[in-house]
Amino acid sequence: MKRLRGGAAIAVVLLCTLTGCKDDLAGNGTAGPGGTPAATGGAALTAADALTVKGRAPKTGYEREKFGTAWADTDSNDCDTRDDILKRDLEEVRFTAGQCKVSYGVLESDPYSGKSVTYRRGRSQVDIDHVVALSDAWQKGAKYWDASKRIALANDPLNLVAVDASTNRSKGDGDTATWLPPNKAYRCTYVAAQVAVKRKYGLWVTAAEKSAMKKVLATCPGQKLPTGGNPTKAPERFRAG
Repeated sequence: MKRLRGGAAIAVVLLCTLTGCKDDLAGNGTAGPGGTPAATGGAALTAADALTVKGRAPKTGYEREKFGTAWADTDSNDCDTRDDILKRDLEEVRFTAGQCKVSYGVLESDPYSGKSVTYRRGRSQVDIDHVVALSDAWQKGAKYWDASKRIALANDPLNLVAVDASTNRSKGDGDTATWLPPNKAYRCTYVAAQVAVKRKYGLWVTAAEKSAMKKVLATCPGQKLPTGGNPTKAPERFRAG
């Protein structure tokens, strides 16, 4: 089976784990945003329309530590989440030692910009983006969750993708209403991923956000909803601040 890139699709297909896909794209036996494009979650537009609409809650109290230590190994494969996603989404991957710490790779077609980006460990040319930003999640429901669910969201491959760092940093904690990838060819996939994550975790959307989601997805009504990823509860050994 050919390795698929982060720009090919943004989601895990749970069917992969049930039918025995041979590629361990996320380093843990499941595919992720670089997984098969034939997602099986149904129409993303229909799912977007069903999301709960509420106003954005205050950002008060948000800290990254509320979502646990960055890149926790919640899937217990002895590799941190960041390296799992790099292994999944990059081509020509090399390691510093063993099969965990990625030292080099190529993002052949960055989903956000469409350009080729080279990753070298210690240089910030590739980011691992939370498709639904953690701050955005905090303001739309995650503030009220227990730590285990927040840790799960922060490390779920369904919500993570390797992207060009400079393009990603223009996003901040924006939602669909305030930021979309400059690469227009990727926007349907990107928005479908946001819908999938918000649906999976029970996050709400603002009225403007839902309108923006539906506007994008109306241009691709056949866009499927990505599914899969990790459980919505992290193992009990993990703690958040």
